[in-house]
Amino acid sequence: MAEKEKLNILFVSSEVVPFAKTGGLADVSSALPKALTKLGCNVKVIMPKYSKIDEVKYDLKFVCDLPNGGAIKKSKLRGSSVEFYFVEYEHYFGRNGLYGENGSDYSDNAERFIFFSKCVLDFARFSGFQPDIIHCNDWQTALIPVYISSLRTDPFFKNTATVLTVHNMAYQGIFSKQTMYATGLSWDYFTRDKLEYWDQINFMKGGLVFADIINTVSETYAKEIQSGYDYGWGLEGILQNRKDDLFGILNGIDAKVWSPEADKYLTKKYGLLTIGKKLENKKLLAEKCGLPFKPGTPLLGMVSRFADQKGFDIIGPAMDILMKSDVQFIIQGIGDQRCNDMFAAFQKKYPEKFAVVLRFDERIAHLIYAGADMFLMPSRFEPCGLSQLISFKYGTVPVVRETGGLADSVINYEPKNGKGTGFVFKDYSPWAMLDAVKRAVTVYQNKKSWVKLIIKDMELDFSWDKSAEKYVELYNKALLKRR
Repeated sequence: MAEKEKLNILFVSSEVVPFAKTGGLADVSSALPKALTKLGCNVKVIMPKYSKIDEVKYDLKFVCDLPNGGAIKKSKLRGSSVEFYFVEYEHYFGRNGLYGENGSDYSDNAERFIFFSKCVLDFARFSGFQPDIIHCNDWQTALIPVYISSLRTDPFFKNTATVLTVHNMAYQGIFSKQTMYATGLSWDYFTRDKLEYWDQINFMKGGLVFADIINTVSETYAKEIQSGYDYGWGLEGILQNRKDDLFGILNGIDAKVWSPEADKYLTKKYGLLTIGKKLENKKLLAEKCGLPFKPGTPLLGMVSRFADQKGFDIIGPAMDILMKSDVQFIIQGIGDQRCNDMFAAFQKKYPEKFAVVLRFDERIAHLIYAGADMFLMPSRFEPCGLSQLISFKYGTVPVVRETGGLADSVINYEPKNGKGTGFVFKDYSPWAMLDAVKRAVTVYQNKKSWVKLIIKDMELDFSWDKSAEKYVELYNKALLKRR
């Protein structure tokens, strides 16, 4: 990209790896800016300074105070050309959690992220970083396009375009209409065609209405969220109205982080020429999780939040049937207490076949990707999904439901011709899922076919390079709307 075409991008997210993470948003917010920088963009990433972020470890430096009481600090990760900035304000962000604790959201989340959004704009002014694009992510930052729309007479933001990436439509930031006072916006914005939603304020709706360009994290999900309430969660009408400005771009993965040849969490690293060492990871995984090591028995793995969308309501009814077949199964996850109790009971019932890790441990997560033979993702909906992309790189064959990014990235395997990359089922039911697992197990028993499938999957390229180029195209579409 020529110097005169260099884009100033202010990338705004509520979580970024390695500083803070609850889900895939954090991975995207770390890897995409790096890929954009490689394409010649000038990217600055900004997020809240949560108390869990180690200032010494990440060498945070004070930058400036903001007029509303916040402060800006800065970090530059070793080996990265991206600059990371943090909004520090003890009252809102000096807590144990990002969005809540003990299963409950913080009661003042609206005020917290209104404050953060205002600080983002103040930071741009005070630093002199005049963004061509402000790239917002999910409801926590979705008010920024609304604020920008109210600042069109401000010379600093006159030509700034906004892009809103929707990572999950199920989370919209819906609060009491009294929250309008905290926004500082005119009540003219509290109407059905703007922020009002059933006599409440909806942050996501505001972003969808006012962002210059909207995108989701897969092409199929971009279509699904326009199709009805099951995917659009009440905002499908807004999305249909903006269909010409709505795009889907499949997420990528950071190849430096997710590589079985260089994975810092694996003691037994392997690659295409040393696939046999994958079996050593399977043994370590079984031992770590208290299962007997059975080299000839397929091991299913799963790493997930325990949330309704992830398919646990069809896993439960299928477990007794699944455990009667010649498979083992390891799940790592946290979240819904009902899932915790259900899987703890299954572990007690099938101690040699099933194990659950009721916490998130990065080392065990990486070991599941490396040691399992198959990776299960029976999601009711899945905007993109990163786990299936990671499992490809580790030679762990995905078994997925045909939805969202899973539909866009996993091709159903055909034993007759060897085409396909995983095992896909369509109906959201225990029986459809069990049939897909059965098909996978059948192919697994043919070692020659299985090894070919593993090699094919490991050679797939889901790095951020191509996706980042598509984002640059989106940015240019957004800028055209401002000219």
